Amino acid sequence: MSVVAGLLILAVGNPSRGDDALGPLLLERLAAMREPHDDWNDIELLTDFQLQIEHAVDLENRTLVLFVDASVSCPPPFQFTRPHPARDTSYTSHALSPAAVLYVHQLINRAPPPPAFQLAIRGERFELGEPLTVAAETHLVLALDFIGQLLTRREASIWERFLAPAEQ
Repeated sequence: MSVVAGLLILAVGNPSRGDDALGPLLLERLAAMREPHDDWNDIELLTDFQLQIEHAVDLENRTLVLFVDASVSCPPPFQFTRPHPARDTSYTSHALSPAAVLYVHQLINRAPPPPAFQLAIRGERFELGEPLTVAAETHLVLALDFIGQLLTRREASIWERFLAPAEQ
């Protein structure tokens, strides 16, 4: 039986679609920063184009989960929220929301999912073949700094302090 990392950072996005690359780029940069951080050994970085039902299995035996994705609707530079299990409209589609992934995990395991958070990074352009915009690059740098703060204390009760007042 293999050991599962306590924290899963699951980023989604398409690197070929401009600012939709924010999630995968964030994971690439986190991976590059990993070397001097011996205390990051219990962090798994996972990326995909979109969330699928199968990702519910990736949540098993985790102590904490962070979903990362680009967004045109969040305020710049990013928004940090706490999704909760919900059978939303994405539940029956080919791409799920973080809340739907949590719901599927709860359904198949007959137990609550691990504490989960979502980091939406503001993007502007998502066209095929577009490069990352200057604004998105700035938002990415700020999001990396924010995640660096989160990774110093990997506890849901601590992370909740970073939520917007409406989310607490």
